[in-house]
Amino acid sequence: MHIHLDVLGGVAGDMFVAAMLDAWPDLAEVVQENLRISGLQDDVEAVVRPHDDGVLTGSRFDVRKMGSGQEAARPDAGHHAHGHAREDDDHDKRHSQHHHEHVHGERHSHHNHTHWRDLRAMLEASSLDEAVRRAAIAIFHELALAEAAVHGKHVDDVTFHEVGNWDSIADIVAAATLIEAVGEASWSVGSLPLGRGWVETDHGRLPVPAPATTLLLRGFTFHDDGRAGERITPTGAAILRYLCPSSGIGSSPHVLDRTGIGFGMRRLPGMSNVLRVLAFTDEAAVQERVGVIQFEIDDQTGEELAVALDHIRSAGGVIDVTQSPVFGKKGRMMASVQVLTRPDAIEAIGALCFRQTTTLGLRSRTEARTILPRQPVTTGDGIRVKLADRPGGPTAKAEMDDVQALHQSHKARSELRRCAEAEALEKSHDHH
Repeated sequence: MHIHLDVLGGVAGDMFVAAMLDAWPDLAEVVQENLRISGLQDDVEAVVRPHDDGVLTGSRFDVRKMGSGQEAARPDAGHHAHGHAREDDDHDKRHSQHHHEHVHGERHSHHNHTHWRDLRAMLEASSLDEAVRRAAIAIFHELALAEAAVHGKHVDDVTFHEVGNWDSIADIVAAATLIEAVGEASWSVGSLPLGRGWVETDHGRLPVPAPATTLLLRGFTFHDDGRAGERITPTGAAILRYLCPSSGIGSSPHVLDRTGIGFGMRRLPGMSNVLRVLAFTDEAAVQERVGVIQFEIDDQTGEELAVALDHIRSAGGVIDVTQSPVFGKKGRMMASVQVLTRPDAIEAIGALCFRQTTTLGLRSRTEARTILPRQPVTTGDGIRVKLADRPGGPTAKAEMDDVQALHQSHKARSELRRCAEAEALEKSHDHH
């Protein structure tokens, strides 16, 4: 599987989780369970909710702290989970001062600073699956390294501010859970929106992207879409850094399997603030390179040429050998021979063709070929059947050598072949 991250609005931890859960809604239960056993307090609630901004529909990952009869929401309406503090953008300014004080005052009244060493110990002591625990710690470690470099500290002495709080811990544990749950996958990401302006943090006013974010995203491609604000949070950057994504899905064909849209908390002028996930499976057909050798024979008997081609056909590196009748000069009948080889065997097989036949010249090249995955299956009657995985569904072809050994009529052989192919298809269906 290949998963592509289409960064339209930006990347934050909650946007990544929301997009992944929108694509794989069946994983919501395991995310909830892992959050419960990760070491978070019991009053932290995380749910994925459907969301519609009037243009697109998708999901939002909502983390709240339930307590004192009052819900404490995420710290702001921007991308949350900064390495430091909240965003100072136009959307915040549209909120009333009362609302601003309620959300931010409740959220930051005790400043909840968390040392990386303490957070790491909490995760290590949790009963999370080892792979999920390792991934969550690795994402946090990327953040800690960036913060240590920015502030000139040893990594174990790094203190997280908002990133150390319950909402960001939930995001990173959920992200690690989803990354591991989808199994073996390659990742890619498109160009990232740069953003512009300033962000207010516990360390003072910092330019966008924040310094820790820029360290995490060295080597990534950016563009400026003209919209202000923080577009990539440190948590989102740490997830990208951990995934080590390529810059594109590659040239080989892929089949789009599913897609998911995750909304951020901010609203962007004129566009949806979303991260889109595109999950691809490898196309049933596989493209590869193959060597082609061609020549004509007009002065070798059919018997001799048949023996020569059998020698060539059995040589290592040869995929197939075919011959066909053609007319040459003066209307002479000739045999046109085509040999398919592995690309690295062209030279050796060409020399073999000169030894085995009377040809005086060869034409050779490499070209693309597309093949379907296939597997051999043996039925209960001992008949070998070749299964091919076609885009429209699997097909089966019985080996004629196994059927013709039976001294039966054409009708009986045909019936036996059909039964063997049906049995092989049924075995394949049961296996999947």
